[in-house]
Amino acid sequence: MEIRYRPIGIVHSEFTEQDETPIQGIFNESVGRVEVFPEYAEGLRDIESFSHIILLYHFDRAGECTLLQKPFLDGEKERGIFAIRHFKRPNPIGISIVRLLGVHGNVLEIKGVDVLDGTPLIDIKPYVYRFDHRDEVRSGWVDDQHIDDIAEWNSTPRALRDRERTNQ
Repeated sequence: MEIRYRPIGIVHSEFTEQDETPIQGIFNESVGRVEVFPEYAEGLRDIESFSHIILLYHFDRAGECTLLQKPFLDGEKERGIFAIRHFKRPNPIGISIVRLLGVHGNVLEIKGVDVLDGTPLIDIKPYVYRFDHRDEVRSGWVDDQHIDDIAEWNSTPRALRDRERTNQ
């Protein structure tokens, strides 16, 4: 079976290199734009009433899939690709929750961007707290990481690697 998707737009950000792109949007204040192609603009009706949206996008510069990968937060141990959020996946699909700052025609202004500039957008979904929030969550190996001060580290792959080298 073959599954095909067509981009519905493009994510625009200040980031042009994977190594300098934040690993999670919650740890940065970067502002960007989502340009929805005109033929899909009508689908944005009522989106301005949401504070956050979920972006699904194609990691178009991911490279080949690697089923075992060292996550950015733990450069010491390889983990299964389905237990991490690395971009080198069998289906290179990314997900980000971003703050919606404004809607201007077919352009969404967003905050908390962790996506490379020019990334193809697959879908947009509204973030609904009552549907998407869960209590009593376990976060696997991530719970063992010291991520309380990650925002201060500059949460890019390069910065996280440099921090590991300087703290050993």
